[in-house]
Amino acid sequence: MSEQHKPSKLVYRKADSFVVLNGAEPSLMRAAIDRVARLAATLVSEPGAHRRAILKRACDDLLAPAQERRAFRLRPFVAAEMALLSDAMLPRYLSYRYRYDVFPVEYRLDGFPPCVQIEVTSFCNFRCVFCYQKNPDFKRRSNGFMGFMKPEMFKRVVDQLEGHVEAVTMASRGEPLSSSDICEMLAYLPGKFLAAKMNTNASFLDERRAHAILQSGISTLVFSVDAAVEPLYSSLRVGGTLEVVERNIRRFAEIRRKHYPDVPLITRISGVRFSDAQDVEHICRYWQDAVDQVAFVDYCPLEDIYAQPETGIETPCSELWRRLFVLWNGSIEVCEPDFREVHKPCRIDEWNITDVWLGDYYQRLRQHHFDGQRQAVEPCCRCPVE
Repeated sequence: MSEQHKPSKLVYRKADSFVVLNGAEPSLMRAAIDRVARLAATLVSEPGAHRRAILKRACDDLLAPAQERRAFRLRPFVAAEMALLSDAMLPRYLSYRYRYDVFPVEYRLDGFPPCVQIEVTSFCNFRCVFCYQKNPDFKRRSNGFMGFMKPEMFKRVVDQLEGHVEAVTMASRGEPLSSSDICEMLAYLPGKFLAAKMNTNASFLDERRAHAILQSGISTLVFSVDAAVEPLYSSLRVGGTLEVVERNIRRFAEIRRKHYPDVPLITRISGVRFSDAQDVEHICRYWQDAVDQVAFVDYCPLEDIYAQPETGIETPCSELWRRLFVLWNGSIEVCEPDFREVHKPCRIDEWNITDVWLGDYYQRLRQHHFDGQRQAVEPCCRCPVE
């Protein structure tokens, strides 16, 4: 059998990317359904016709008989996220989650994207085998892709999103904890979002950054780790060492236990199932006492999407209805696989988020996809994400 794991299917559905998820208790699923049932009985009091209609559809789908396949369904990690929230916050969360899961499938829009990813930096200290950070065209400074977001830019973006977008992820092409300004940025987050998330390789996760994260309101902290033994770990996460990463993750868990036991946070080991040498069951057991969840996604060949053959996929890419990216320099980007920034509608300081999301550039691109013309658009024609 080949050492490298081949993609199991041509089409990669980002919304259903987990192939393994350990750590979400079945009891949370039952509790979540009970809370949804109580909310459904009080929807008439929810303010705003638009949100009330979304919540009604969300509740109807989640409370439907098990044999009915509805557009919106309860996943274990969603139940775990709901468990962190008070009943007063639940309508906000379900409204966001429904828009994130269902709008991209039904090609629906409203004034803001369901999720915004903020690229704190495009730099990374790793050269993972399944990542475009190893691509010389990307990492060459002269090409203009490399940089760090300034705190003023970060705050400007957050101010536009607060009250409209619940899901913000501090991640994209680089390692966010490598920024010298990361603690200042994290200090600007508390109370602003229900689903604030950060992805990190944990190599820079020292005590100062650990406290900053735990004080920030980040609700999901994802550690990008794919192994529990060396040399496998460092052969996948090139530039990293398991010893350093494990020490940092376990120290974070101890700081959380000692000083922040009541902070609502989910920690997750998230790996890419890339090699036959990865023993996923062993990895889950190895990390289960350090984090709340362990998850794996299938490998998707996105490290150089421009060099891939055309896929022949004609269905629209759901990401055009799901999320928007703000890069380190304030440029808007359409998707993460397009790391060379072929599709870059504008800068955040030229337009506001709503004008970009509903603007001509995005709408033309969506229309190309919707009209079955995806194969005429680069690099969309080479991307397996649906």
